[in-house]
Amino acid sequence: MTTMREAAVDGTSRRHAGAVRTGARMLAPLVMAVALTGCGAEAEKAVDEPAAPSSVVQIGQENVVRAVRGTIEVGPIVSGELRAQREATVRAELGGSMLQVAAEEGQAVARGALLGRIETRTLDDARRSAQSAVRSAENQLGVAQRETERTEKLVNAGALAARDLDVARNTVTTAEAQLADAKSRLASAERQLEDAVVRAPIAGIVSNRAVNAGDVVGIGDELFTIIDPSSMRLEAAVPSDDLRVLKVGVPVRFTVRGYDQMFDGRIERIAPQADPGTRQVPIYVAIPNVGGRLVAGLFAEGRVLSQSASGVVVPTNAVNMSGAKPWVLRVNQGKTERVELTLGLRDSRTEQVEVTSGLSDGDVLLRGASQGITPGTAVQVSLPAAQ
Repeated sequence: MTTMREAAVDGTSRRHAGAVRTGARMLAPLVMAVALTGCGAEAEKAVDEPAAPSSVVQIGQENVVRAVRGTIEVGPIVSGELRAQREATVRAELGGSMLQVAAEEGQAVARGALLGRIETRTLDDARRSAQSAVRSAENQLGVAQRETERTEKLVNAGALAARDLDVARNTVTTAEAQLADAKSRLASAERQLEDAVVRAPIAGIVSNRAVNAGDVVGIGDELFTIIDPSSMRLEAAVPSDDLRVLKVGVPVRFTVRGYDQMFDGRIERIAPQADPGTRQVPIYVAIPNVGGRLVAGLFAEGRVLSQSASGVVVPTNAVNMSGAKPWVLRVNQGKTERVELTLGLRDSRTEQVEVTSGLSDGDVLLRGASQGITPGTAVQVSLPAAQ
């Protein structure tokens, strides 16, 4: 039988447990409300903050190029040497010592200008001897002519036979021949004296001086070389496979080693025979060397302009040729896109190609390994400083 004390304790325990259950029931809604409030705050925070940006591919400037407007020129490649079209080599026409050298290399000279003098002591003696012979022959001729006149009168008068007149006339003929011979020797001596004075045969610039004062020269020795710089030409060679585009008058554009500009000329002559060693055809290109800037002897290379076109131009390594149609990977509004092209002329020398449709001036293209990027990918490019 339960005692009163135990009954009291048991009643107290039952009242405490009921209070706990009542408090738990009252606290549960409060905890739920707090939890819902927290979830609302997190959701509101998620709405207010933007989503993290997707990854953007960075492209270096070595893999980026712009399409630009330009000119494509195609034709056979030529190379050769600049030569003066009008050039004169002055040689000694008599032997002797150089008494004077009046021209220096690089000096401009007019036609007929004094270049030098050759010693003429022996020639002076020959001229004086020829002059004496001329005077003697003239006197003999005069005597023979007067004698013939007297003989003719005596023959007419019957004092002398006709045979004497024939002898007198023969003497005149002999004297005339001696006079002509003496004058010829005098003229030869005077021409040799003139040859001793070396003069410029053309107007131009002394490109080479092979003698100095005091040098002994012989007949045919080279003394000076004079070129006319306004008459420059390019002596080049073209592969025989390109003969079909070679015509007189076709323009040629070339560069010259040592100059930072392009030069233009036109084919003036085409050799009728190819070089047996190289199988290339020599051509001669006339150049209007205004101001005499070009110098003979320099190496030049360029091309015969058989075709040219102006339009949008891109490097060939920016164009992918692996598909049915050529295409490029263009950057448009920060994303890549594949664009098919129609191509025109292609210059293998400068590695550029004309784009007739598909691109506009200023379009940004990817090249190299960057062409493997999937179209539609977001990219950020670093453009080169200059295109």
